Amino acid sequence: MAKSETMMSGRTSGAAHRRMKHGERRKQLIEVAVRFFSEFGFQGASTKSIAEAAGITEAVIYRHFATKKDLYSAILDYKLKQTGTPEWMGELRSLAAANEDQLLFRSVAGRILDAYRRDPDFQRLMIRASLEGHELSALLNSKIGLPVYEFLRDYVARRQAEGAFLKCDPGIAVFALIGLPTYFAMVTRLFGIRVVKASQSDVLDTATNLFLNGIVVGKPGKPVKPTRKPNSRSSREKY
Repeated sequence: MAKSETMMSGRTSGAAHRRMKHGERRKQLIEVAVRFFSEFGFQGASTKSIAEAAGITEAVIYRHFATKKDLYSAILDYKLKQTGTPEWMGELRSLAAANEDQLLFRSVAGRILDAYRRDPDFQRLMIRASLEGHELSALLNSKIGLPVYEFLRDYVARRQAEGAFLKCDPGIAVFALIGLPTYFAMVTRLFGIRVVKASQSDVLDTATNLFLNGIVVGKPGKPVKPTRKPNSRSSREKY
């Protein structure tokens, strides 16, 4: 085991020797697995090292997760529930039904920025999964990535048919929408490059303005007014 992995194991196992209820142990194993996979990749982090960090035997992991795929799926389900993703999707559908273009797109951009701010380890883990062609990446795409993409693509296509949006490939338009906040979050949160002095609210306003001014039918270049005053910690936080 690598030195850094040994140190991580030591930091975690001290608090893990007490007996835990089934739900507590499952939650602990998921959180330890995310940290290990994020730091060492899927090849470098074994179930044995995860078990040692949790202060249990490897056999206990397989009592909670019969296969590695079960563990990967549990990680995603846990993270989606933790972040309130099902509720957020419901909010998006309500905004779409009311044709609230600005609020909908701002919510999508804000969700991306929040995800990298709150849980950079998980975002790093998913990048590793994609680069390594790991099945966790495919699971994420099937559970949330593709459904969100298809929802936004269909929304853009509907608004185009209604004459509200300019004609273009709706799928490419969705990539334009998510591209700016995703790259911005990666650079600032994962790479630690903080060259832009702006609050999250400023970033959201800029991203939403740029997208809407490029797709809404009408006079180009007219800025979209901010929809709300920043009042949360994430909105005030400087990058």
